[in-house]
Amino acid sequence: MNAQLQYQIEQFFYRKSELCDAQEWDAYIRLFDEQSEFHLPQWDSEHVYTLDPKREMSLIYYPNRSGLEDRVFRLRTGKSASSTPMPRTLHLINNVRISELDGGELEVRLNWHTLFYRLATSEQFYGRATYRLKPLADSWLITRKHVLLLNDTINSVLDFYHL
Repeated sequence: MNAQLQYQIEQFFYRKSELCDAQEWDAYIRLFDEQSEFHLPQWDSEHVYTLDPKREMSLIYYPNRSGLEDRVFRLRTGKSASSTPMPRTLHLINNVRISELDGGELEVRLNWHTLFYRLATSEQFYGRATYRLKPLADSWLITRKHVLLLNDTINSVLDFYHL
């Protein structure tokens, strides 16, 4: 794997994390292709999770970017009571692994850990994610985000900004 590509992809995901933590939603959403799928499956058992979001339960499933856009609209207009007040978040990523696909696309697997503080309580979510990226000028667009939440006991709220 090219060291320059590794660096560029790591910087892309650091920036994505930074945008989410800063709640810079317009720039965050622009990282996703309009047809980008976002999937957080539900665990069927201790080590088996659902695979088909159209036939099985998911914690979050957006077949395209409009799902994220709708969530951001609700956050901005106060129509998301469960997200008021918004938590302060800190997204950490590591173990970034890149596989090159046909057509210049990439599959990127990484581990993530999100710490968040809301209503005088500190909590965390962590897991693994697999992204598909396509090149766009000198950067990338996310065409798929598949997230595994490893600590899926949800004490209050789980939303896209936790992942």
